[in-house]
Amino acid sequence: MTTQLHTQMPIKIGPYHLPNRMVMAPLTRQRAPENSPTDLMITYYEQRASAGLIITEATQISTQGVGYPATPGIYNEQQVAGWKKITEAVHAKNGHIFLQLWHVGRISHPDFHNGKLPVAPSAIKPKGEAVTPSGMKPFVTPRALETDEIQGIVETYRQAAINALAAGFDGVEIHSANGYLLDEFLREGTNKRIDCYGGTFENRARFLLEVTEAVVAVWGADRVGIRLSPSGTMNDMNDADPETFFVYLLGQLNSFGLAYLHVVDALEGDIRHGANVINLDVLRKAYNGTLIVCGGYDRARAENAIAESKADAVAFGQLYIANPDLVERFKVNAPLNEPDAATFYGGNEKGYTDYPALAD
Repeated sequence: MTTQLHTQMPIKIGPYHLPNRMVMAPLTRQRAPENSPTDLMITYYEQRASAGLIITEATQISTQGVGYPATPGIYNEQQVAGWKKITEAVHAKNGHIFLQLWHVGRISHPDFHNGKLPVAPSAIKPKGEAVTPSGMKPFVTPRALETDEIQGIVETYRQAAINALAAGFDGVEIHSANGYLLDEFLREGTNKRIDCYGGTFENRARFLLEVTEAVVAVWGADRVGIRLSPSGTMNDMNDADPETFFVYLLGQLNSFGLAYLHVVDALEGDIRHGANVINLDVLRKAYNGTLIVCGGYDRARAENAIAESKADAVAFGQLYIANPDLVERFKVNAPLNEPDAATFYGGNEKGYTDYPALAD
């Protein structure tokens, strides 16, 4: 008798009974010219509909939230119509799909904003370069948001959540990880504010909690997830004591009854850049709900994480880029296609929709 793989066991997330615990992680692919979904994207997501849950690529809530070329938005009618075709295709294959709501904050460039500065909690320039339509350019020092502007951004998240509902998604994930706007407010390295959005744990968490309340009011808590990267250094993030803060934050999030919390584990690059790594067990203990983890997991590591109750489900990124039928391959322990890093960002169907399935 063959023991069922833990990744293949069904799971209930929010109101949904999912056939397996394999999640397609949000993956920026830069194949949305004019910031609108395309027919090629329909094929891409449809191919991966056997995932227990698909979380879309990060999707801008507004023009202010844009920081990369050819990334999709959810702030106009054309975008809603484009995403609706994608959700219908995924649902036709009995899949489930959440939209990831995104504002890049300081990880942008004036080239995206008619010469205006990107916004952030504080005027602190990130290290590195922005990806602009005309190539790589050094980041600029962003403009610190005025206190009275923040409620307007909360409202923009609410409207984006309404648009996602109109587009036929099963839920939404609030992107509060990887050094983008909401994460910038959480982390003391990027948040030096002296108003009610900075300083204390309560103040640094306030913006995310307000956004969560606004999005939950649209969707209901059980169809909203949140993504965090407590140990992350991506986009020049740092924190003196992230463990104490994130344990506090998870305590606040517990009160919502969310669909899930999606945690990005510390990656090798984070550790190389001096990350204060938070043990997953600490986060698991602090959070009462469903926990999805991601960060370079393979089949064996994913099986162990679920078997040892360190996580309820596992999200896969590069493995899903190269293996549209990853669920089926895990099930029979089939060889995996190798991802082609040269085609991750931008381009056409090459390295996007042309990876072979097992049956091909």
